Amino acid sequence: MRNLPMDCLRAFVTVSEVKGFTQAGQILGRTQPAISLQIKKMEELMGTQLMIRGGARLDLTPSGERLREYARQILALNDEALAELSAPTLSGRIRFGIPSEFATILLPKVLGRFSHSYPAVTLEIHCDLSVNLVAEQPNPYDLILALRDTPEPDAPSWIGTDELVWATSPQHDTHRQRTLPLIVAPTPCLYRARAIKALKDCGRSWRISYTNTDISGIQTAIEEGLGVTVLAQKTVPDSLRILPASSRFPRLGPVGIHLLHKDRKETESVARLADYVRAIVGSGSSRAT
Repeated sequence: MRNLPMDCLRAFVTVSEVKGFTQAGQILGRTQPAISLQIKKMEELMGTQLMIRGGARLDLTPSGERLREYARQILALNDEALAELSAPTLSGRIRFGIPSEFATILLPKVLGRFSHSYPAVTLEIHCDLSVNLVAEQPNPYDLILALRDTPEPDAPSWIGTDELVWATSPQHDTHRQRTLPLIVAPTPCLYRARAIKALKDCGRSWRISYTNTDISGIQTAIEEGLGVTVLAQKTVPDSLRILPASSRFPRLGPVGIHLLHKDRKETESVARLADYVRAIVGSGSSRAT
């Protein structure tokens, strides 16, 4: 009787979710070649192609889509049994500070999986502007995901770089108004400062039409046609449209994504969560403009 190897199923599901072999390897603690071999083993076992690799894209075949649904159920039962019957390997509390727009891409991809893998670890998530998270004193966070005005790839905390882009509603023509209505977070938001500077430099008039620190509130306002916003490209929700750079919407440049640890004496649980975040945010793909 043939059996589906649990480690190969986990590798298959992880690759399909993060859209990359290297990123999956970082999450699972394996090398990229090892992950590739596990996917090949699954395809040989199933007798069919499960993934289509084309340049930077990685998609599932119809057979791969069906297998992923089964694999998720199998892994969920496996993890549930281990959580119920085994002593937890990690425990404690992690206080994680993160900008709300990045929480929207991390919560489903990383934090949910982390919580299932380490149910004895309590995650406390606090969303705010990067500058506020870093400046809070005494700082209560074990881990902070923060944006910086410059990428600083040589900094130990740097995990990636992303481009800032203009985003609007595909159902409205708000971006065509002579005086551009901006939807932004309050000062000292990095996105707000970058947008205002770009508009001043190109001589375009603007006004603040709505402010909110939470991405869900900003997203709703844009969908209702109240204005245009600026976001890191990989955090733009699918319901919004990225505006290509032009004379009326100048390029906004890159920002650095940094993962800051409270101190060097971090717990194993914090280090493990950092690995998850680094793999997804640092290597995650951005939406095309």
